[in-house]
Formats: sequence, C-alpha cells, structure tokens
Amino acid sequence: MSADSPRVPKADGEATLSRSIRLFAAFRKEQSDPAYFYSTLASDTVTQMEQYQQIRGSLVVDVGAGPGYFRRAFEAAGASYISIDADAGEMAAASLAQDTSLLGDAQALPLRTGSVDVVFSSNVLEHVPRPEVMADEMLRVARPGGLVFLSYTLWLSPWGGHETSPWHYVGGEFAARRYEQRHGVSPKNRYGSSLFEVSASRMLAWAAAQERADILAAKPRYHPRWAQWVVRVPGVRELATWNLLLVLRRR
Repeated sequence: MSADSPRVPKADGEATLSRSIRLFAAFRKEQSDPAYFYSTLASDTVTQMEQYQQIRGSLVVDVGAGPGYFRRAFEAAGASYISIDADAGEMAAASLAQDTSLLGDAQALPLRTGSVDVVFSSNVLEHVPRPEVMADEMLRVARPGGLVFLSYTLWLSPWGGHETSPWHYVGGEFAARRYEQRHGVSPKNRYGSSLFEVSASRMLAWAAAQERADILAAKPRYHPRWAQWVVRVPGVRELATWNLLLVLRRR
C-alpha cells in the first residue's frame, strides 16, 4: 500500500448489519476525510457489484465521477475504468490520476450506444435536473448483457438536503438560505440548481417502464438484508431507504 493510499476496511460480501454500521460510520467522515469515505464506499461497491457481473476484464464507466475516488477500487479488481464529469474543477479536486477521464454531461454521455460493460453512478442523479434522461443515457451506452448500477440519495431521506439537512424538510430554498446565514457562503449543493428532489417512486417507475432492460435489484444501498423491505412500502421508502440502488441488465 502506498503512502497516499487510504486504509480501507475489507468490504463484507453480504448485506449484513456490520457492513451497514461500517458504511454509516464512514459516512460521518464524508466532509472531514472524503478520501476515506469514498474509498470505503468504492471497495464496498465493487464487492456488491460483483454479485451481478464479473468486474475483472470489464469496461466500467463512472458517470459523475468527480475526483475519481472509485478508480483505484475498480482498477484493483481488474476493470478498465473511465470517469465522466461535467465539472473539470471537481475532477481535479483530489489530484488523482485522470488518464482516462472525459468531460461530459451525464444527460448526454459522450459514448457510443452499446459500448460499455458496466455503467455506474453513485450519488449523482439527485444533482441533475432531468434524472430520467441521465438514467436513459446510462442504459443507452450499456452493451447488450451489460450492467447499469445506479444509486442516489432520496430527497426525503435524512441526508436529502445534503449539507443543508435536515432543514430541507422545511423546504429546499429555506434550507439553502439558512445555510448561507449560518456559514456566510452558499451551499455547494444548491436546491434548484445543483440539487433536486428525486423520489424513490419516480425512479422505480422509470425502471419498471424499461423495455430494454431487466431489473435485477431495487433496494436500499446501505441497509442490511433484513431491512430491505422498506423499498416495497410507499411513503415509508421515501424516508427509510436513504439511498436507493437500482441494478438493471441491458437486454
């Protein structure tokens, strides 16, 4: 392990309670130690993804990758990794290697139709104004038999307002104004411009309507297996799911 490699616990292969505790503990460090949090999440993501498709030898495209924290985990698993982000500054923020990075809009991916083995996106969907368009694009570039692995933070979850939480429950605009008053700067995730309301029901309906893909999973990304029932309960799922994971296979 190199000196600049964060120490990341080994990911659990199953959706256990210990895994959930480990992920939520890492989440508490997202602001203070983002490299640790995202590296922990990346390791877990690869482990979970391999339940659906072999990663070694696959071409993985990370949509909305930002600085590319997931790169090391995917490349260590034997994948070829391409990151795409619309913000050049965000891509360079962590000074990570960006040899295979593309500047592009998640709602109009700069890739050929049917050219990718695995199309992945983590916590990006809530930052685009047209989430169904982004999801359509991810499905478009997946090859037949390829995998779409899409997760996002639900608006009505405890972290739905991101750094303005929990005041987003009062209203997105109110939460943003309150953040400005308390911190003297605008929040990075500004309601209506870089943060949008996306429900579980909305994207579950999108997935169910797809004729080009089969749904392999629709579940809380961080929960243990015994708590995954919350996705099946309207209303409850919007608050309790926290982060919805959709896994689809391109027909």
